[in-house]
Amino acid sequence: MATSFAESYPNLAYWIESFGWIALGQDDYSSSLIRILDSGGMIWESEEAYDSLDTALQDAEAAVADWFKKENIEDAP
Repeated sequence: MATSFAESYPNLAYWIESFGWIALGQDDYSSSLIRILDSGGMIWESEEAYDSLDTALQDAEAAVADWFKKENIEDAP
């Protein structure tokens, strides 16, 4: 069993350390649960609701992994 955020979601941890930030929660501007952003704007937006936070974070983890692959980020997890 993973003991840290970085072990559970390595791509998200790498994103936060090296590229941008992650916004959690709905607000007046967006109904998505999670948004992944960099200085150029939003690169991914989640669904409005998930069965659990872990499921939502797994979805975000996969989206960031896909972005790394598309952008040819070779040192990504």
